[in-house]
Amino acid sequence: MAAEGQRLVLAFDFGARRIGVAVGNEMLHSARELEPLTARDGIPDWNVVTRLLEEWQPDVLVVGLPLHMDGSESEMSLRARKFGNRLHGRYGKPCHMVDERGSTREAKQIAREAGHRGNYRAESVDGIAAVLILEGWFAHREGLPGGRAGDSTRPQRGGT
Repeated sequence: MAAEGQRLVLAFDFGARRIGVAVGNEMLHSARELEPLTARDGIPDWNVVTRLLEEWQPDVLVVGLPLHMDGSESEMSLRARKFGNRLHGRYGKPCHMVDERGSTREAKQIAREAGHRGNYRAESVDGIAAVLILEGWFAHREGLPGGRAGDSTRPQRGGT
């Protein structure tokens, strides 16, 4: 595993039909979107996830935690934690859960500014949201403004 500050990170924007994915370099604070994973009721094809991790060999995983605006848990945040638990359990990588409030709205705004026509089912913004989650995690780690707080090295126990 690479030293802290030099790690390769995969980030996930959990969703019931699609899971956005981004890859980034901790040292450069750079992130780019990858092809989203398709999911059935929040469950991805784990063979595809395995191939993704084999290809990129990340040191750390980050999963967006969709909290309510008041910071309370939502049904989707519980499902995202479960996804994070499964990632950690299957692959043994540190998995950080990260507050992602507003990331999808911000991703849609970025897409509209780039000419997106507004059909988000046909043209997903999940990868952009995953990039924002990862960039926010980088900023939080550096103590920069706009950083999205990570709440643990591993997802909370329960709900696996």
